[in-house]
Order: sequence, then structure tokens, then C-alpha cells
Amino acid sequence: MIRQAMTHPTWALGFEDEVWWSRLAQPDQHAWTDTDTKHKLQELTPGPDDADPKALACYGLLVQPAPHQTDQMWRRFVTGRPVSAVTIAFLAWCAVQLAAQGFTALLLIWDNASWHRSHAVQHWIRQHNQQVKHGAVGVRLVVCPLPSKSPWLNPIEPKWVHGKRAVSEADRLLSADELEARVYAYYGCKGEVHLIMPKKVA
Repeated sequence: MIRQAMTHPTWALGFEDEVWWSRLAQPDQHAWTDTDTKHKLQELTPGPDDADPKALACYGLLVQPAPHQTDQMWRRFVTGRPVSAVTIAFLAWCAVQLAAQGFTALLLIWDNASWHRSHAVQHWIRQHNQQVKHGAVGVRLVVCPLPSKSPWLNPIEPKWVHGKRAVSEADRLLSADELEARVYAYYGCKGEVHLIMPKKVA
């Protein structure tokens, strides 16, 4: 199926995942030091007037078009956390973006998170594909779940790791806006309006 997607000119291969960008915890880093020198990043502590969230949830899709075309790294931050309704909103947004680029189908590869396997998301994908079949704007979604507990099979995972190392600040707590701006700058894409988690989540 992946081989078919990579050789079909109007199919895109997409690896999806969610990540938390922490303002407090520091990512693992590597540095050259003297033998007797200890180099360790400490978890930062917010001040009493700091009202920003401790971490920002983010959806991502690594799009791999046809061979010899540049990969695209898409992301949308979430006000709240990943849930079925937010997943549906992200997929709908991705489908519109891909259709605008002339694609007709997305081979979607992701893990077995509960919000991926939920009845609401599966129902929406079936309904969406039917609507696209009858002329609605978007691309057909062909879902291929990864085996359980196999994050190394998703090439978007190391991109998250490198991004966290690149945007971290060793001795200063970034605001939520600063952190978000650094993430967008690192991946070279424009900022998007946050996806919103519904107040009532089933």
C-alpha cells in the first residue's frame, strides 16, 4: 500500500502523531564537556503569576508526496488536549490542504491512540470518504494503523525530538506564545489558529 501511494501521482503518504511541547521539562541534550564537569538541564519552575499552560498539545502530519518532492511538516496546536472531535477537525483541515495541492487520496499512517480508534473518528472517516466520492472537496483517507507500541516506525517521531531540542531554552522559561512561535519557525511554516477541544468530551 505504501509503495502504491509513493508511485501514484495524486496520492500522498502521511504520518500523523500528537505531541506535547513542555514549557518546564527539558529535552535530552548532548554537549562536549570536561571529564569532571557535570552538564544537566534542570526542569524550570513557573512564577506565581504565570498563567500559561505547562505544556501545549499539538497535532502533526508529515506529508511525503511523490518521490523527489520535498516532505511537508504540518502542525496545529490545540487549546486543550487530543480528543476525537479535535482529531476530526485536524483531519478535515488536512484533507482540504491536500485537495488544494491536487491530491485525491491520503494514505494515513498513525498509532493506536484511543482518539484515533474511537467510533466518532471512524464514523467521520467513512462519511467523509463517501462525501468525497460524491464530489465534496477533500481527499479520500485510507487509514493504516501502526502495530502497538512501535513509535520507531513513524518517521515523524524523530522530527519531534529534534524540534524540542532546537526550541528549548536552558535557563529561561518560555511563554506559551514564545514556545509556539519557535516551533513554527523551526519547522518553517506559518502559524495556524488553535484547534479547540470541546468543553464536554464524551
